[in-house]
Amino acid sequence: MDITVELCSYPDLDDRIAIIRAADEVDSVFVRTERFNVLIDTLATPALCARALKLLGGHLQDRPLVVVNSHMDWDHFWGNAALPGGVPIVAHAKALERLRDPSSRQTLSDKMQESARFHDIEIITPNITFAGEEMTLHGGDLTLELIHTPGHAPDHVSVWIPEIGVCLAVDAVETPIPEVWSKAPADLRALCSSLKRIRDLKANHVVLAHGQTSAPAIVDENLSYFAALRDRVAELADEHLADPALNERPGLRLQDFVNVPAAMPAETVVFYENCHKSNLRAAVEARKATFAFI
Repeated sequence: MDITVELCSYPDLDDRIAIIRAADEVDSVFVRTERFNVLIDTLATPALCARALKLLGGHLQDRPLVVVNSHMDWDHFWGNAALPGGVPIVAHAKALERLRDPSSRQTLSDKMQESARFHDIEIITPNITFAGEEMTLHGGDLTLELIHTPGHAPDHVSVWIPEIGVCLAVDAVETPIPEVWSKAPADLRALCSSLKRIRDLKANHVVLAHGQTSAPAIVDENLSYFAALRDRVAELADEHLADPALNERPGLRLQDFVNVPAAMPAETVVFYENCHKSNLRAAVEARKATFAFI
């Protein structure tokens, strides 16, 4: 499987920021400040990360590199092994908790069986972590505020650059929808709270890792989706709550909540239908517990 890696941007996005696009798999982001360079996420494999570093070329020669792992989903940090030795890798403290869980190694084992491109993966862990809500990197001309935005994952971090009004939302915001971490209502509330926090930044650009857009309107669209999910689940009769195919009922399907582009590949549609199924399951659990999540 040959995945292309390219540098790109968005209209009016500050030229100190470059989007590193690994085809349709994931985007990472490079930010150049006066004091250091910052790479937010390292893509899915060391080979892809190595290609990205080569594309960045001369930008990496005259100042130190700092890496931020936004969260421990495989497509965002398995490229760490391609980084030069001694590079600081920053993440939220909950990232290390995820990596200690056996499911982390199981995901790697599953992926190795799925494709040869994962055979050389070595999990390189972050070497600097922060607990709590925020950590700030002071780059001189630009400030990178690392904001804990859980819900999609317990360790998820978004990056706010206030001087230029750019939020690197990674997977906290997604088009057409983000996916909640689990069916626990608290995770659903956390995801909606993270969306509201990003919305309240009033960013000029909200850069996503999936969806190839920086449109701030996506945040409101995600919140509207979860509000509609809450409302429709509230209308359900109790006997329907246990239906394992609830996401296939008219009015509760993905396409009943959001626009699914006709050009979206079939496998991508299936992926987001499964995301919706997870979100719906969490909304049902919230209904059962009379738990307000948005």
